Amino acid sequence: MIQAGRSFYKMSGSGNDFVFVDARAEEPGRLAEPPVIQMICARGTGVGADGIVFLLPAKAALIRMRYLNSDGSLAALCGNATLCATRLAIELGIGGSEEFDIETDSGVVRARMHVGRPEIDLQAAEDVQECYEADLVAGERRIGFAQVGVPHLIVLCDDVERADVAARGRRLRNDRGLAQGANVNFVSRSGNASWRLRTYERGVEAETLACGTGAVATAELLTVWGEAEGPVSLETRSGRSLGVRFRVDRGAREPSLAGEARIVFVGKLSELG
Repeated sequence: MIQAGRSFYKMSGSGNDFVFVDARAEEPGRLAEPPVIQMICARGTGVGADGIVFLLPAKAALIRMRYLNSDGSLAALCGNATLCATRLAIELGIGGSEEFDIETDSGVVRARMHVGRPEIDLQAAEDVQECYEADLVAGERRIGFAQVGVPHLIVLCDDVERADVAARGRRLRNDRGLAQGANVNFVSRSGNASWRLRTYERGVEAETLACGTGAVATAELLTVWGEAEGPVSLETRSGRSLGVRFRVDRGAREPSLAGEARIVFVGKLSELG
């Protein structure tokens, strides 16, 4: 039994939920150990979350965030967690009304509030593969790959509601062509101007209600495939939308991600076990 006694913020980014700990003055300590993270993130016996985020002092930005999945593994970047960090930084008086930088394990991210929602600027997707070599199954049209801080497979489907995200996602996530595995995003058109997105997340090892970097990777591939042009709106499994817009700099598409970030409640860790 661990009696932690640390304050935390439970946050939701379009349904992707996190436990945030302000660790600027007091280091995370045992809270950063995988077994403890697993207890905190366990649904039913813990707080329940897709991962835990520590806000830390930064050297190259206003604040640093470190994100660990619910299994305790480190993720270099999480889009929705960064959107939530943007909101929380403002609530804590760290970030102001102007733009500010957040340091992540994937690099420095520029953050702001934009039209009432937090928005972050990310680096252009890397290692974009228009055609990833994997056999298609019924209902799938094509598969691509992109690195947006973390690796992503993107599966263009006829209808994501018919996709077996759990079984198919687990199989593709562990595809032998992926050295470190990948998140797997299933996408299909929803009307003329928007898309529906479902994601199987590496580290959570299940479908989550939203994935920010997955939305960016998906928007990149939809653009490369000629399926989308201009800003891309993606409806997540939670029913909330993530928006991706691109700015072109010397031929590279640099994305900005915007979405919901809510402080659901504030609490204090007590008995974990």
